Amino acid sequence: MSVSISDAPWLKDKALQKLLAVLSVDGEEARIAGGAVRNALLGEAVTDIDIATTCLPDETERRAAAAGFKPVPTGKAHGTITVVAHGKPFEVTTLRADVENHGRHATVAFGRDWQVDAERRDFTINALYATADGQVIDLVGGIADLEKRTLRFIGNAEDRIREDYLRILRFYRFFAWYGSGRPDAEGIKASARLKAGLSQLSAERIWAELKKLLAAPDPSRALLWMRQSGVLTAVLPESEKWGIDAVPGLVATERDLGWPVDPILRLMSIIPPTAERVDSLSERLKLSKNEAKRLQEWASFGEIPAETSEISLAKRLFSAGQQPGVDKLKLALAAARIRGVQNDLDLVAAGQYSQLLKYAENWIAPQFPLQGRDLVALGAAQDERLGKALATLKGEWVSSGFTLGREALVERAHGLLQLEG
Repeated sequence: MSVSISDAPWLKDKALQKLLAVLSVDGEEARIAGGAVRNALLGEAVTDIDIATTCLPDETERRAAAAGFKPVPTGKAHGTITVVAHGKPFEVTTLRADVENHGRHATVAFGRDWQVDAERRDFTINALYATADGQVIDLVGGIADLEKRTLRFIGNAEDRIREDYLRILRFYRFFAWYGSGRPDAEGIKASARLKAGLSQLSAERIWAELKKLLAAPDPSRALLWMRQSGVLTAVLPESEKWGIDAVPGLVATERDLGWPVDPILRLMSIIPPTAERVDSLSERLKLSKNEAKRLQEWASFGEIPAETSEISLAKRLFSAGQQPGVDKLKLALAAARIRGVQNDLDLVAAGQYSQLLKYAENWIAPQFPLQGRDLVALGAAQDERLGKALATLKGEWVSSGFTLGREALVERAHGLLQLEG
């Protein structure tokens, strides 16, 4: 039975069809490969379109340029040319066979055998091809696995992993996105046996995969199997004693309340909120400055009791930041909602957290009514005492619940300056 993706809207793109056509004349052939075919069969969004071709890289460049497209040799040594067609990038890669593997990089030879090209890929569901008219070509059983939502390595799982240890994390990442039930047993066993190889990978590659996994609609089961196999501890030792039990409740709350998927918030749910552990994680995985800052501020914020008043919360948001407060409240609300299924007190707490979260999300930081020049006008010297006086006044203003007005603060400033004098 033939399978087709001919009704996929993106397949009708004129630039794509022209590129496939120019790469498929004079004895050569080009097909759409990998994720675009997989996602089209699943009815999911397609963002990147990769093309496999029998054309050698130089010939790909020549044909693309002759067609009026812009070829960019982004990975020419490994056969990949990025062709920019009418502003859209398409990665075009010559069929390949691995000659030698180094655990991270492979020495490849270009070829013309589609079966060999398919068998060098990682998972069966990622080794599907489609012709320009949408006919799907399956050389490794990917369609059947896709129908069963089974994620399976092509050939021997250990062999595939030794070619690139990142495939351990990709195994769980693709399971999180496309799998169901239990991951392939051979894949789990191989990932457990070879997890030490993850230490050979760069921090950037590990974090990129983890973040994509945490961005899946529901990564709970993938994280569970990563934990069972020891892979999660290998890449995220901070989670070992903290656990992953909070993730299902967070995912359920996201769905119920319409929160956007937030990989960093999900990461927070499986690591201890301590500055030392967060700093270690951020440095080891080379998180971006913004990601590290968000984690550090969350770890430093402290817990928020459900009975916290809005004014007390406002004071904390002002001094420690709005984002870490929102992060803390979201995690607290998700946890209380799950516990509330069996405990009425937690159900009450969930309601309280919901109100506090709404307040925190809509909170706008008030403006302190005084500036340094106001104190200078009162006769304050422009030295370190000016900063101390301002800090004292701001502290009193915050303690008042931001109610002290300018006049009251000026009067208080007079008293401070007289004491200093």
